[in-house]
Amino acid sequence: MTMEFNETAGLIEKNLETVIKGKGESIRLILISLFSGGHTLLEDSPGTGKTTLAKSLARSIGGIFHRIQFTPDLLPADITGSTFYNQKDGAFTFREGPVFANVVLADEINRTSPRTQSALLEVMSENQITIDGDRRELPQPFFVVATQNPGDYHGTYPLPEAQLDRFAVKVKLGYPDFDNEVDILYSQNDVHPFETLGPVISCRQIIELQEAVRKVAFDRSVAEYLVRLVEASRTDERLRLGVSPRGSLTLYRTSQARAKLLGRSFVLPDDIHSLAVPVLAHRIMLDTKAKYSGISNEDIIKSILDKVPVPR
Repeated sequence: MTMEFNETAGLIEKNLETVIKGKGESIRLILISLFSGGHTLLEDSPGTGKTTLAKSLARSIGGIFHRIQFTPDLLPADITGSTFYNQKDGAFTFREGPVFANVVLADEINRTSPRTQSALLEVMSENQITIDGDRRELPQPFFVVATQNPGDYHGTYPLPEAQLDRFAVKVKLGYPDFDNEVDILYSQNDVHPFETLGPVISCRQIIELQEAVRKVAFDRSVAEYLVRLVEASRTDERLRLGVSPRGSLTLYRTSQARAKLLGRSFVLPDDIHSLAVPVLAHRIMLDTKAKYSGISNEDIIKSILDKVPVPR
């Protein structure tokens, strides 16, 4: 199963790298999020390939793909769907919203109001929506890839803390290096590489990979190390909000996914150490003094990693 897992994950990674040049680490983080059953937040400046990466992932797994362009006038019903009166048969009919897909691209998610953003809370945590008292299941697998521009850009809103907590990882793509950017220019001479991209895996296989991740062994001493990191964030005087239990569970699951991706059937402290920043940093909130001192969320998590002893 390990070889099959590595080979299948490698097919997706290779497929994505034909479109997104030189971002292997970011692609692996997104795959870890997908295999762990979580969701991904891509944050970076416009034009760095966030939307292209999300669309390429959707095409690589051959699932249903829907895109939601978040704007200031977007309403919750535009995301989840709504019930309307059908004059032909005199009955109320539910019209599905764009969240009914395997991969949902929430493009520029921080350009709409917090009220509309909150429409994704139930969707992302329970893979369902409840409208007019009716519970409706979403297709499986269900994966949200949200993109956002940095918070100091014009026309952006801060994401609610409850929504940030539902993203398994936060990934920053950054600009490509010199050689990769030259390759990008030449790769689009005739046609964009995305246009020739095809599926390399099925949705059923994704579900099987997610099930395999849950079987990765997690020694109690390593789990205790994870919880010590989380507890350190809750007692840090520089923070007014530490990591939630949902955050610790997400770090647990993504560590299993990373171990499986690297060909192991057990989690090492190195898995937790490598994922702590992308999984935990967006879940904490600095207090006012720390915020204006120039320290970042990532710096806080790194300092906690340095302080908490690693089990042998």
